[in-house]
Amino acid sequence: MASARILIIEDDTTMNEQISTLLSANRFDTTQCFDGDTGLQTALNSDFDIILLDWLLPKLDGLKLLQRLRLVKDTPVMMITASGAEQQRIEGYRTGADDYLPKPFNFTEMIVRIEALLRRTGSHKLATASNNSLQLHNLFLNNQLQQVKVDQQAVELTQIQFKLLWVLASNQNEVLSKEYLYHTVLHRPFNRYDRSLDMHLSRVRKKLQQAGFASQHFTTVHGKGYCLR
Repeated sequence: MASARILIIEDDTTMNEQISTLLSANRFDTTQCFDGDTGLQTALNSDFDIILLDWLLPKLDGLKLLQRLRLVKDTPVMMITASGAEQQRIEGYRTGADDYLPKPFNFTEMIVRIEALLRRTGSHKLATASNNSLQLHNLFLNNQLQQVKVDQQAVELTQIQFKLLWVLASNQNEVLSKEYLYHTVLHRPFNRYDRSLDMHLSRVRKKLQQAGFASQHFTTVHGKGYCLR
């Protein structure tokens, strides 16, 4: 347990520092982030044993961060919520949180909860059975079978094309940055001279359009990224 890597995503600088200091004193290896966007990229780029995730974060809130993380990683997450925020805890568990810590909390309790979560998730596997299917307008996706249909017509996509479509569809109406999609779909850092992502999206859009899925559902937001509406 002493060498466990913990990512702290908390925008309260004082609390973030206090948590990091306490965990370091207990021989945990900590990494600190102070906003949702940076926290998500850090979580995607490195492997952690636990993520301590605040609910209210600038740039990207904790629930959306968890939703996007769970598309590709099963890192155990302990969410930090306001005391009495029962609905937040329910939403967090449904999205894939493993535990929660209500504010204000006792630091001894936090350590005990972290140790318990590490024991419990030693062989933690992400259960995605309930999230294997998606429907968006007349588009049907099955993640387990890697299957795509428009109405009842099958659409053949490559593995990368399917993953790109699945990530966009799983975040319907959310603008996903190119940086996020490069890490999540292509598993490499974003390079503004690399047109691979644009090429894959163009091919997905063309195949779906030929099958009867309206191309206007795909939106390019200049300077921000892509969205499937």
